[in-house]
Amino acid sequence: MSELKGACVIGQSGGPTSAINASCYGAIKTALGEKNITKVYGMLNGIRGLLDDRLIDMGAEDPEELAYMQYTPSSALGSCRYKLKDSAVDDTDYKRILEIFRKYNIRYFFYNGGNDSMDTCNKISKYMLANGYECRVMGIPKTIDNDLAGTDHCPGYASAAKYIATSLMEVYHDARVYDTGMITVVEIMGRNAGWLTAAAQLACSKGCGPDLIYCPENDFDMDAMLAKVEKIYADQKKCIVAVSEGIHDKNGKYISEYGNDLSNAKDGFGHAQLGGLASYLAGVIKERTGAKVRGIELSLLQRCAAHCASQTDLDESFASGKAAVEYAVAGTTDKMVGFEREYVNGKYVCNIKLFDLTIVANTEKKVPAEWFNADKDGLTDDYLRYALPLIQGETKLPKEDGLPRFVHLKKVLVK
Repeated sequence: MSELKGACVIGQSGGPTSAINASCYGAIKTALGEKNITKVYGMLNGIRGLLDDRLIDMGAEDPEELAYMQYTPSSALGSCRYKLKDSAVDDTDYKRILEIFRKYNIRYFFYNGGNDSMDTCNKISKYMLANGYECRVMGIPKTIDNDLAGTDHCPGYASAAKYIATSLMEVYHDARVYDTGMITVVEIMGRNAGWLTAAAQLACSKGCGPDLIYCPENDFDMDAMLAKVEKIYADQKKCIVAVSEGIHDKNGKYISEYGNDLSNAKDGFGHAQLGGLASYLAGVIKERTGAKVRGIELSLLQRCAAHCASQTDLDESFASGKAAVEYAVAGTTDKMVGFEREYVNGKYVCNIKLFDLTIVANTEKKVPAEWFNADKDGLTDDYLRYALPLIQGETKLPKEDGLPRFVHLKKVLVK
């Protein structure tokens, strides 16, 4: 493919993670050093920033300050939940994007996000191609949900999994401090895929994890769960249950809907807003057992716990952003950067692999059925072999006065 000179723009979308900025930094740092990329712009609040012509000049940032991005949680450029309509139905947004591309001579588009962000990449790529505007589009994956199709795992997942496993191990010890009985229900993120809740098995492998683990890949049976909790509590006077926010009954109804109407609310992509499951189940279990029951919702802590991130995750996240730029400059477009696992002399190795955006967009990868135990309330060693290599390494998180030192961007608007 011919050499292409022009500016690049990068944005972040969807729910943040403790590793998304490492990916973004990998792309920005690499782009700033590419001779064919004339300017490096950042979109404020994802695709909305592009539509509103709110771009910042990443070249105006201090390089030393930028380096703090790799240890900073959340989305440094800001995020959004904005779904582009099909251009055949309404091409208003696409015309505006093309207008902005031409205004700044943007020839490289990098979008850092999950399923819906890859859908945005796919739609923009196809529209530009159909309208004869050469712009190389690359998706940089991100999601603690670990549900993007194709790739072995997603940047951000390992750090969230490490935090979840660590927190459950800590809760395990705290829940056993008194000589009185107690049942604890821990709610973990995950609407349709149970990768995050599966991380509870990592705590179990160290002898201090939950007694029961329920993921949305399997129908949830309330009576069966209550019977098991009663038995465990009768035997031990302690019981910990880990549940995914997206568990549902055999009819597909979210269990969280039993206790409130939060799931009737929708986000910008039409996804149900879930929450309150731990509190609801705690009430049901208390009524059934009469025991002291505590409900814990890990909530946003799962995705912003930079202090408990995996260095392996941060390194791979940076590599994904770097690879996106390098492949695009070399002529690749319409792809998502992903990972392929390999073992060399028994040691885990992560290789970069490209995936077609059409395949990735809006497709969810679930935890394999064979990785669950027979009763569907725990996981096998197959999951442990998958997850353990990903959570290795302690981060080099810089600190000042005993507290984390996060990035402070100037965010100089382009005029």
